[in-house]
Parts: sequence; C-alpha cells; structure tokens
Amino acid sequence: MAHGYDGGRLDLPFTGFCTFAKSAICTDWDRIKADVAVLGAPLDMGTQWRAGARFGPRSIREASTLFSFGHDGAYDFEDDVTYLTADQGRIVDIGDADIIHTDQIRSLANIEYGVRKILAAGAIPLVLGGDHSVNIGCINAFDDQEPFHIVHIDAHLDFVDERQGVRFGHGNPLRRAAEKPYVTGLTQIGIRNVSSTAKEGYDDARRMGSDIISVRQFRKLGVEAVIERIPADARYYFTIDIDGFDPSIAPGTGTPSHGGFLYYEILELLEGLTRRGRVIGIDLVEVAPDYDHTGTTAILAAQLLMNVVGRMLHHRRT
Repeated sequence: MAHGYDGGRLDLPFTGFCTFAKSAICTDWDRIKADVAVLGAPLDMGTQWRAGARFGPRSIREASTLFSFGHDGAYDFEDDVTYLTADQGRIVDIGDADIIHTDQIRSLANIEYGVRKILAAGAIPLVLGGDHSVNIGCINAFDDQEPFHIVHIDAHLDFVDERQGVRFGHGNPLRRAAEKPYVTGLTQIGIRNVSSTAKEGYDDARRMGSDIISVRQFRKLGVEAVIERIPADARYYFTIDIDGFDPSIAPGTGTPSHGGFLYYEILELLEGLTRRGRVIGIDLVEVAPDYDHTGTTAILAAQLLMNVVGRMLHHRRT
C-alpha cells in the first residue's frame, strides 16, 4: 500500500482546519455522507465541582491532528494492519451542537438533535464532550433504533436518580440511560474510590441490569474475562469518561480519581468488543484542558478515539 508521503501537501498538524483527525467538514446536517460523524458537545453546565469541559471538544480536535497527516491510514506493526484507510470508512466532522448558556435542557435537546441527524444519515455518532450529562442527549436520540448494551468507562457510577431536583447533571446519565426500554443492560467499568453515588445507587444499578467492575477487579479478572462478561453479538454504545484513566496520564478533568486505568487496558478492552459485536455510538467526555497545560489528557482522548474508530471500522459487522 502506498503511504502517500510524497503526494499532495504535507499538511502538518499545526496547519489547516482543526477538525477531528483533519476529516472533511460537513455543515449541512441533512447531507451527511459518512460512516462516522463527529459532533462536539461543549456543555459543562452539568458539573458539580470544576467546570471547563466545554473546551474539551476543541482540545480533542486539536490533539487529533497529531495523528492524522502525511499518509493514508495508520499502520500498526503489532497487528500488521493499516487502520483508518479511505476504503474502510469515511469520517466527517459536523461541528458542534448549539449550547444555550444557562439552559441545560435546551442544550441537551440540541445535542440529541445532532445525534439524530447522524443516525438518520446511517452514520455512527462520535460525540466529544463536554461533561457526562451530554450522554443523556446522545442516548435520547436512539429511541427509534434497535436495542443496545452500554459499556461505560468511568471512575464514577453516575447513577444518581435525583438530587435537589437535579435529574440531568453529570451524576445522572447512566441512571437516565438504564430507564430506557431500548437499553438492554450496562457494564460499568473502572468505578472506584469515594463515589458521588450512594449505596442505594449501586443497589438500583444492579437491579436495573448493571454489571459493576472496579479497576482492581478488572485487573484481577483480566481483559479477556471482562470481555466475556459483556453480551456477545450485541450492539454496543461506548460512553467513556476520561477520569476512568489514572490522573497521572489524564489530569485534565474536573473530578480526577487516583487508581485509574492505563491506556492499553482500555484500548484492548474496546478493541475486543469491536470484534465481539457492533459499535453503534461513542461519546468521550470530561476532558477539561485548562487543568492540564501539557495537553496530555486531550492527546490521550484523541489517540484512544482514533484507535478505537480504526478498529471499529476494520472489524465492523453489517
């Protein structure tokens, strides 16, 4: 396969338009033609402590340019596979959902609208948060789709039903998802430390179909055993909170929690699932770049997403 280094412009990471993976821009949401469509959801009104995840989509896009120039696809010598080639699938960036300042409900509805447009085009939504409340808008958009299983990577359970009248903040999304008749179950991985969800939240989660696995349990079981606990031949939606990773490699987030995952643990898990079933949507949330002046957290997010999308397209099922 020709690598393409000598043809066309070099297009270094710091040149050109800053779209996700330097993919094509699509501003007409009624004319999306892609296998994967990237939507920014720069909303952080759902946070309970440190804000700043509204700048997550922009930082992830910028970081993604590091991995997306000078060749057709990304060769992985360990797999002996070139991922993200043009013939495997097309990625477009459709920009951001409209966020209405101080109006959480309308903002979530706008995120839902964007995801619905992606699904109507037959594409897979890749949503860049934003705090974890953006997942509520994402999951709402699937109400006319076939049922699916949610795989949730996070330090926190995010299963609060209601607190002081709040039902749509970043502590609520997995509870709201579990209430949906088209969500067949949840696997919640990485949960640890002092949690924002009380014991009754864990009891409710298990009663409503959740399998909860901590980081230490994950490591004791091993990646393959964890994959085996997730339904086979299913449709999967991945929701990834960057604080599922250890703050030593992902400090740029609002609620860091020590004892988290390292990069390859999650990549190997998600890659295994791209072989085990069909991925129908992804969101990655809670990157708050102002808490990480090295840019490492955004780079981690971009690298993980590009590798997961590459494997998803390579192994996808019709």
